Amino acid sequence: MGLMEPQLVLSCKNCLLDKQSPRHGGESVAEVLRAHGIKFVFTLVGGHISPILVACEKLGIRIVDTRHEATAVFAADAVARLSGTVGVAAVTAGPGLTNTVTAVKNAQMAESPLLLIGGAAATLLQGRGALQDIDQMSLFKPLCKFCASVRTVREIVPTVRKALAVAQSGTPGPVFIEFPIDTLYPYHVVEKEFAPKNTPKGLMGKIIAWYLRNHLSNLFAGAWETRDLSPLPVHIPHATEDEVQRCVELVSRAKKPVILLGSQATLPPTPADDVRKALESLGIPCFLGGMSRGMLGKNSPLHIRQNRRDALKDADLVLLAGTVCDFRLSYGRVLNRRSKIIAVNRDRSQLLKNSDMFWKPTVAIQGDAGSFLVRLSKALKGHRCPEEWPRSLKEGDAVKEKANRSKADEKTERHLNPLSVLHRVDELLAEDSIIVADGGDFVGSAAYIMRPRGPLRWLDPGAFGTLGVGGGFALGAKLCRPESEVWIVYGDGSLGYSVAEFDTFTRHKTPVIALVGNDACWSQISREQVPMLGSNVACGLAFTDYHIVADGYGGKGYLTGREDESQLDDIIKKAQKECREGKAVLLNVLIGKTNFREGSISV
Repeated sequence: MGLMEPQLVLSCKNCLLDKQSPRHGGESVAEVLRAHGIKFVFTLVGGHISPILVACEKLGIRIVDTRHEATAVFAADAVARLSGTVGVAAVTAGPGLTNTVTAVKNAQMAESPLLLIGGAAATLLQGRGALQDIDQMSLFKPLCKFCASVRTVREIVPTVRKALAVAQSGTPGPVFIEFPIDTLYPYHVVEKEFAPKNTPKGLMGKIIAWYLRNHLSNLFAGAWETRDLSPLPVHIPHATEDEVQRCVELVSRAKKPVILLGSQATLPPTPADDVRKALESLGIPCFLGGMSRGMLGKNSPLHIRQNRRDALKDADLVLLAGTVCDFRLSYGRVLNRRSKIIAVNRDRSQLLKNSDMFWKPTVAIQGDAGSFLVRLSKALKGHRCPEEWPRSLKEGDAVKEKANRSKADEKTERHLNPLSVLHRVDELLAEDSIIVADGGDFVGSAAYIMRPRGPLRWLDPGAFGTLGVGGGFALGAKLCRPESEVWIVYGDGSLGYSVAEFDTFTRHKTPVIALVGNDACWSQISREQVPMLGSNVACGLAFTDYHIVADGYGGKGYLTGREDESQLDDIIKKAQKECREGKAVLLNVLIGKTNFREGSISV
């Protein structure tokens, strides 16, 4: 590395090495992200990843920093679900990455296409005790569809392109790339770290110096050659014509068909509105779960919200469109063995889950649910389900919902009736509202009462049941849909995970409304633990002043109790007005106990 060395040399890979270039690997990452339409990168900053963040900002990609790494991943997850692109989060090495594990696992189980970028110790220092150096690849291989550790700067572009394609192909999911710190900084910065401080002495010193020079040259060789940045093809499985035709025959003969719609039905490439039109054309009653909530709007005659077990018992055909026979369907035991069952899922293991024990598909299709429904509808043009069937189910809905509504009118022993609070919020929701669900008991009640107004307007964690998604999901949702009113429905327990993100909402001007059902308890657990085991240990919380916490982070908090019941509508409207004016709002609503969710599962 003497001063007389030529500045342009050929490495052992026959690639040009430009020692004078001020460019760095972070710029290559940013260029690929921009070419793929990425608009946001969520992060909690660290020196390992600074070049990526700075380069992204210079190219117009918005950098959104959060107060916890898990929030950054949850926000990226929400962007992926709502935008149809890959969500991107970048965190620093070691503890920065370990803090994301739960959120990445949630994205895997929710089938969200997400790119996690992680910093890492320098290539030569890995395994030698460097700061925050751990075996990160072993952590993420079980969680991600694709994992890669970049070893040279020239690998950055093809690696990021491949990761983004893999994230969206087949069954979508998270992917992970770790970037050793020496692949991200400019040559002259890295050279200072590699260069011997003194002239090497002895044979071994000269060998080590030669090795370091060679390693450095290979690290940067060919780094700035022109490369294709454009997206690679995304491969999505589709039903065959024969499979669609067989299903056409089954549906056309059915008298009492039912569709169970899961989150997969909202995935690209089929627009959610096309799926909605297909469902309306078929005229088949639908139960909506996960991201598909709201698919049919607020008051569709085809959307059945209650008595699902009874409907499945009577149905002569059940179409599982991206719905899985896991605990949410009693592992398939709720399906009538005499029913014809059509199952459509991109993932073969999910498609056939528990079919070896409790149910058997008549037709099992490994393919995209949304495009399948559109093709089925076109093939059945002119055919509609007998109208008396959805009408009878809707009548049952009305009876059950009237009974539920009566529970909302009951006085609780203390504080406000949570069901009444939820009904009143639902009645005042703006038509463009997005609802984020983060909690147990209070959120479980909200799922029965609150009605998303349209497709892609409900966000919950999915099958993993993760608490703590609220702050990140709401952040991602507000950035994707800045004109929409974003509500987080929190339990007071789950609020603790992400209440600090009120600071993020304030700093990044992403006003949302948090509705906190504060009963000073982990009620979903307590409801079973106390009668079964005779103790409320670890379930009790306090009626904490969460509204003051929101004020401290630059938001606006309101405390609401029984004495405010007559003004509740006015308080909700005031919160909506404050939110429109740019303030994140927290409604700390003191609630009492009801028996509405007795018998609900917590394990």
